[in-house]
Amino acid sequence: MSSSPARRRHLPSSPFAAPVEPVIEVFELGDRVSHDLYGLGRIVGVESAAVSVDFNGRTVRITSPYPKLTGL
Repeated sequence: MSSSPARRRHLPSSPFAAPVEPVIEVFELGDRVSHDLYGLGRIVGVESAAVSVDFNGRTVRITSPYPKLTGL
């Protein structure tokens, strides 16, 4: 049985850079967005961990942390 590895804490004396936590964008209804695969779209639904985006008649639900999705 395997479990996910525990996250190690970063020591101040470490010569290595501290890991960077990803910044999760916050979207609101009506925001214009761009997706690497689907192109330009508009936010039509917002949930706690996902957004629904209308890409010219095709609605796609994208979960957090919203890979490949950028606000315009």
